Amino acid sequence: MKLNKALQLVLSLTAFLASSCGNEKAEGPNSTITITATTGMIADIVRNVAGEKAQVENLIGEGVDPHLYKPTSLDVKALQAADIVFYNGMKLEGKMSDVLDRIGKSGKKVIAVTDELAKDPDYALSGDDEHHPDPHVWMDVNGWKSAVNVVAAVLADYDPDNAAFYNNNADLYAADLAELNGYALDSIESIPENQRVLVTAHDAFHYMARAYGLEVRGIQGLSTESEAGVKDIEDLVDFLAERKIPAVFVESSVSDKNIKALVEGASARGHSVTIGGTLFSDAMGREGSYTGTYIGMIDHNVTTIARALGGKVPTGGMKGKLAPYEHR
Repeated sequence: MKLNKALQLVLSLTAFLASSCGNEKAEGPNSTITITATTGMIADIVRNVAGEKAQVENLIGEGVDPHLYKPTSLDVKALQAADIVFYNGMKLEGKMSDVLDRIGKSGKKVIAVTDELAKDPDYALSGDDEHHPDPHVWMDVNGWKSAVNVVAAVLADYDPDNAAFYNNNADLYAADLAELNGYALDSIESIPENQRVLVTAHDAFHYMARAYGLEVRGIQGLSTESEAGVKDIEDLVDFLAERKIPAVFVESSVSDKNIKALVEGASARGHSVTIGGTLFSDAMGREGSYTGTYIGMIDHNVTTIARALGGKVPTGGMKGKLAPYEHR
């Protein structure tokens, strides 16, 4: 009995010491940095840049809408326990902003990967109101490379002994993104010019549209908190019928009810519109899958859009890793 009590005391003391040192940088040749990222797109950057030198936790997973996501008590603990926190910024994590602000003021490194883009008036697109820009910058691969640079710089500053490792990984990942950007440009260009129109549930694709030459229409605004009215849907039905647009798209993290209303409305006007596929907008695919990576996410989106709108793209996408295309 006395031995058990002594063991409990040792374990309690060990836990206390570990928690009291939680905000200090881990040291030693085999130590890893603990990093928490708010979205899968950011977590994927960190994993590519940091490699085995970081343990990365992603808070907002597959099919979850970051605009509406409310942090749980476990999320708050993960944020508090991390050495570094990376988040998107531009008000994407609207309901998590207060928590991120409080943790940042405690002295922890809490970094918005879009800060530089948000400050660039020639890059940032207008948001739903004048107080913050459109946060969906990951839809433009070249723009998202800026976030890679931010992550590499923060890691190199935090762990200067491995700065060359992080910078080299960032360069290798940037090369992969350059290939992806080229594939996106070629794929969208293969769509007949009058059909390069992307109609989705909400306005998450304006950066993509600008980068690759698409016209984009969303039923809802930039945030899924906004509601689509009957007139919004009627106006889009008129647009689809007049332009003879062949397909519209649903999103993995947004309800498809409004898109289905568009299809039904167009049919009533004598114009057949199909649902061209499910796009990843605010969240990536299943963790561990190809579409659960940023490159796989964009490859899927570009390939799905191009094929549904009459373009010519490989069935398996850029890397041949996509599952056979399915209309839904």
